[in-house]
Amino acid sequence: MAESLFATVFPSRCRLCRTSLTNIFRLPVCQPCLAGMRPISGGLCSICGERLLSPYALLSGPADPQCGLCQRLAPPFSKAVAYGSYDSGLRDLIHLLKYEQVRPAAVVLGKMLAHAIARLEVYGTGSRFTIVPVPLHSRKLRQRGFNQSELIVQEAVKVTPGNDRIKLELGILRRRRETVSQTGLTRHQRGENIRGAFALLRPERIAGRNVVLVDDVFTTGTTVSECARVLLRAGARKIYVATVARTLKADATNENLVRMIEPGAKALRAAG
Repeated sequence: MAESLFATVFPSRCRLCRTSLTNIFRLPVCQPCLAGMRPISGGLCSICGERLLSPYALLSGPADPQCGLCQRLAPPFSKAVAYGSYDSGLRDLIHLLKYEQVRPAAVVLGKMLAHAIARLEVYGTGSRFTIVPVPLHSRKLRQRGFNQSELIVQEAVKVTPGNDRIKLELGILRRRRETVSQTGLTRHQRGENIRGAFALLRPERIAGRNVVLVDDVFTTGTTVSECARVLLRAGARKIYVATVARTLKADATNENLVRMIEPGAKALRAAG
């Protein structure tokens, strides 16, 4: 009765689909929207987690199939995993946290990150490991007021079984220079843009340890690869990457096709 009265007096809508919320939630997102954010499925590269576009990659490749890029040039990290695809609802939920300051979103995103971490080899061995979030530049940190990766990973550690084996290191990896947006840059330009942007403040904290590098989104892997190189040079044993979401080539291609086709389809429907 109290919840119904609250919903009547203080009406609210889901920030993703705009349907009315009939219950009291700290996070203004309806349950159907949250339920639609599912883990990535299908054939994925065993190293970078990219979707394998050809079914023959699973049949003709090694026991652990790899995408063409990882076969040509192995990344500095041992394995990268993500909970879901960076599209529709999951992308909007991440944006609620990053750009609209809806901090309760970090709790849900943290559970997704914990799900991704549990799929890493380093977690299954039962050994201790260190988690390091990708840092923001100090100017962007002042503007936003928080590092979304730190908020998400703090929530993830709370719900990760065996978290007594996890050492969370905040602030030891620093972004020492501000970089331009990676959007629209080629792979080579992204590498040049991010090269030398990170530094490690306390290398003794990760020397000889397995490190899980965490971020909210894995796009091309340029940022996490540069961070991984810095950690390896400082003496880390192996680097793993865990993110809430990642951009998948097949999903991006399908989304672009929809964007191109949709205006024509609307015109046809309007014409009857």
